[in-house]
Amino acid sequence: MDQQVENLGTVRAPRHALSLDCAARQGLQPWLRVRLQDLSENGFRLLWTARQFNPRQPIRLRIPGMQLLTAEVRWHEAGERGCMVGARFDTAMHVAVFQHIVRQSQRG
Repeated sequence: MDQQVENLGTVRAPRHALSLDCAARQGLQPWLRVRLQDLSENGFRLLWTARQFNPRQPIRLRIPGMQLLTAEVRWHEAGERGCMVGARFDTAMHVAVFQHIVRQSQRG
């Protein structure tokens, strides 16, 4: 696959590396199983493996035990395994919620 990068901004909050199974979708497309690669109070990075990806369309993310989160795609990079995506939440996550998710992800 050709590599394509669209950088629309910089990361402002430190991100915590983790590996967490979640569900994501764009528009009315079916929910996809995705794995979060990192997370901050303001956004995340994940690997999008579905064929259809629209960088101009918001991502809806379901983290187990959390409310539905909506995020704007800030950058994406196509690769052999799919498209790595960085996105910024429409509303920042409360620090206590962020810390809870990080702790949960460390428990496996």
